[in-house]
Amino acid sequence: MSRADLEKDPQDVARMFDGVARRYDLTNTALSGGQDRYWRVQTRRALGPRRGERVLDLAAGTAVSTVELARDGAWCVAADFSQGMLRAGAHRDVPKTAADAVALPFADGVFDAVTISFGLRNVADPDAGLRELARVTRPGGRLVVCEFSTPTWAPFRLLYQGVVLGHVLPTVARRLSSNPEAYTYLAESIRDWPAQPELAARIGAAGWERVAWRDLTFGAVALHRAVKPA
Repeated sequence: MSRADLEKDPQDVARMFDGVARRYDLTNTALSGGQDRYWRVQTRRALGPRRGERVLDLAAGTAVSTVELARDGAWCVAADFSQGMLRAGAHRDVPKTAADAVALPFADGVFDAVTISFGLRNVADPDAGLRELARVTRPGGRLVVCEFSTPTWAPFRLLYQGVVLGHVLPTVARRLSSNPEAYTYLAESIRDWPAQPELAARIGAAGWERVAWRDLTFGAVALHRAVKPA
């Protein structure tokens, strides 16, 4: 089985996610202690999708997040560059399409709201991905990025980065994942990811405004919200 490295070659990353697709949802729930459901609900509430709106769920994986976003009646499409992940979610009744985050197969301004959960750090060029998300969003449309982040309380940060990422994650992955080596890369990518203020600045530089964030789970995860200029 393969794992990607922090150079994030798109083909390597896609193959890696194809390799974990079969047990991806189960492994994520176990690794997060069930917090993944809470993070999905909070992402939906932050984005606020409404009936009749068109919503893009980028890096949707098996589309479990897309189903959550569609709960209030919005038309939501799941997009991911791992076809293995999309196939693993084939039983979920939402539209799905293969898509590269830096070259989205959508016209300008077609979505009312866009979101990406735990996927931006896997994009080869995250800034280009943020610009693409802005391109396909209508003026005044909304963005939510849900991503692993840097815990703000020092004792928890040391516990999280040392024990959780260094020991708990690989142990659980060895027992549950169809590709445990992939989770070594995932832990490295979390450690390598910028903290909340830096990501907020990058979102603003990509063409979004009114950027703000809210920490979840003591800052291990953060929701960044923004609006496309009208």
